[in-house]
Amino acid sequence: GSNFIAGVFIQAMNKKMSIYDAMMRGLLTPGTALVLLEAQAASGFLIDPVRNQKLSVKEALTAGLIGRDFYEKLLSAEGAVTGYTEPYTGHKISLFQAMKKEFIVKEHAIRLLEAQIATGGIIDPVHSHRLPVEVAYQHGYFDQEMCQFLSNPKNQTRSCFDPNTHENLTYTQLLRRCVPDRDTGLLML
Repeated sequence: GSNFIAGVFIQAMNKKMSIYDAMMRGLLTPGTALVLLEAQAASGFLIDPVRNQKLSVKEALTAGLIGRDFYEKLLSAEGAVTGYTEPYTGHKISLFQAMKKEFIVKEHAIRLLEAQIATGGIIDPVHSHRLPVEVAYQHGYFDQEMCQFLSNPKNQTRSCFDPNTHENLTYTQLLRRCVPDRDTGLLML
């Protein structure tokens, strides 16, 4: 998966910036910035669109790409790729399993799954490859109810605020409005 929102492009200034930087400059709301960064983390890494680098959440904090205010939430989102550690057994469990055991709030887990679907498919935390929703269900990554919910586009969360039009959109809708960066090919809002 590589079709995610990597950063913000200011056309009038011909300038690109990271999502966190755009939030700090008041171009994105903190809520939208968090949703966009969670989508990146849930897809495997955070992007520095200026340096064209892929970083883990920990590396992004060290590099100043994100602030400590988002660190814990983005570590949780990164678990959608790496798996979560079950506190009682120490075993790795999937995002859906973590949601079922109430280690992660259901609405948050759904947002992360939606971001994975929008960027190429559900990530298998064991084998690190992407799966279509139906295949993920067949592999037992979630139950039939969640499969049906995720398969219906009408159920997508409208958690992204488009700063250009002031609309609340789904991640997929906002993704479609992005433009590719000339130098890197990364999608920019």
